[in-house]
Amino acid sequence: MSATTPLEIKETLTAASGVPRYELRPWAEAHGVSAGVTAGGDEGLDFGLGAAQPVTAVLDQWARLMDAVGTGLSSAVVARQVHGREVSLHGAGLPAGLLIQDATDGHVTAAAGTLLAVTVADCVPVYLLERTHGAVALLHAGWRGVAAGVLEAGLAQLLAASSGAARNTVMHCGISICGRCYEVGPEVPEALGLGRPRGKSRLDLRAVLADRASTLGIEDVTVSGWCTAHDQGRFHSHRASGGRAGRMAAYLARPPA
Repeated sequence: MSATTPLEIKETLTAASGVPRYELRPWAEAHGVSAGVTAGGDEGLDFGLGAAQPVTAVLDQWARLMDAVGTGLSSAVVARQVHGREVSLHGAGLPAGLLIQDATDGHVTAAAGTLLAVTVADCVPVYLLERTHGAVALLHAGWRGVAAGVLEAGLAQLLAASSGAARNTVMHCGISICGRCYEVGPEVPEALGLGRPRGKSRLDLRAVLADRASTLGIEDVTVSGWCTAHDQGRFHSHRASGGRAGRMAAYLARPPA
């Protein structure tokens, strides 16, 4: 567990504009950004880049998400994720539409009008915002990425882009598998610096991330109260589906003024 237990927030379901999603409304109210994750389960869409859909259908789906999330968003960035620590910085003037990168597990921008996205189905989407200058970052954090240092790399990129400070940064660990549902082998806690237990154990990855954030100087951390695995029918869960689940799109954007 984190040395300081973070505040728990449950994202709010909306189906506005025909795209069911769970919104992080406190961030919209406090910081003027759009943040959340698309729904999964029976009513949600599959945003996995490997989904068996025609290209036109995939592009239409992302365009619908951009329209639903915020007025004036001109571009979206997502990547084929590899559970690493590579984080991409995106400036102003990106081409309109969807940009798909390779081998990237996070995105940072100080520019308004770009939708940052990662795809998830148990891993933690980590939302970061530097309050003084408004730069944002969105990270894909499975246990391998956390062990590799994706949070540390993402925060460093964010602070470099904003000339900001960790103490002025807020972080939210979004909808993902909870500690009660996430059973792992002994190599996982060991890779995370938590010691090597005998046999399998339960891992709360959001708590691990919150603890690392505190060490890095981030004082304002919240975590989602939803679980992709046991809140069945609401989300895509790789673990609960035996590997058959689709992918949700976690998103973060600062709309143009």
